Amino acid sequence: MSFFGPYGPLDADDIAAVNTVARFLALDDLGGRDKDHAPTFDLVVLAGNALLWTLEGAVRKARTTGVPLLISGGIGHSTGLLAAAVDAHPVYRKALAGQTSEARLLGDIAAMFLGLDQSRLLLEDASTNCGENGLFSRRFLDARGLAPASILLVQDPLMQRRTDASFRQAWADGPCPTIVNWPVQVPRIGYRREGIDYLQSPNSRKWTPERFLSLLTGEIQRLTDDENGYGPRGKGFLPHVDIPDEVAEAWRLIMGSAKFAASELGRPAGG
Repeated sequence: MSFFGPYGPLDADDIAAVNTVARFLALDDLGGRDKDHAPTFDLVVLAGNALLWTLEGAVRKARTTGVPLLISGGIGHSTGLLAAAVDAHPVYRKALAGQTSEARLLGDIAAMFLGLDQSRLLLEDASTNCGENGLFSRRFLDARGLAPASILLVQDPLMQRRTDASFRQAWADGPCPTIVNWPVQVPRIGYRREGIDYLQSPNSRKWTPERFLSLLTGEIQRLTDDENGYGPRGKGFLPHVDIPDEVAEAWRLIMGSAKFAASELGRPAGG
């Protein structure tokens, strides 16, 4: 049956709607660019999340380019999920899962298992949500006299676009570094074997279908610049974000379809 977890049966239009929203949220400035045309950066920033392959990608970029890695994350919505992911990992579970922040736990893994020199590891461990990732990262850098001209920003793909907006908001009162977004992979679902599954690497399975759809739909609500969103017309956490018509239409299809049990979607699932 064409089910994605508890959702379905889904047809081609349903799958296309999910992938349209996911592709928009997973803002990717690198895409398939070859090495000669890829943008440069002098700092990698990882916003703490529960997907360990985002850490692996961030460390890989920091090591190959020789730039520092700043990990931002205290205790937030994803901390318990991160600790569980580490505990379930055959290698990383040896890290100190009892660490007091996402940044310190991820930093342990980066140094102990991924070969990142600790001298190039920066830890901002006070932020509790996406907005604070941007604000506290800026404060952390300012306090140390660091002013990167460009930043490679890595986050859970479904939170990449909002994290980009949060970082731009953090520098709203002055020159903002060039932000190069890289979600490591852009999630996509499709037909696979007996049902519907992620079409990228098995690492994508770190999202349950329920969390994936909750993040996917909730992020559009947060990015919508109205009285209920996080933009200037709402809570004021973010600058205005343009949502293309095709993305808004895809979101409405998902939210209005009984196949997705829409009443269960759109609830907060990330900071």
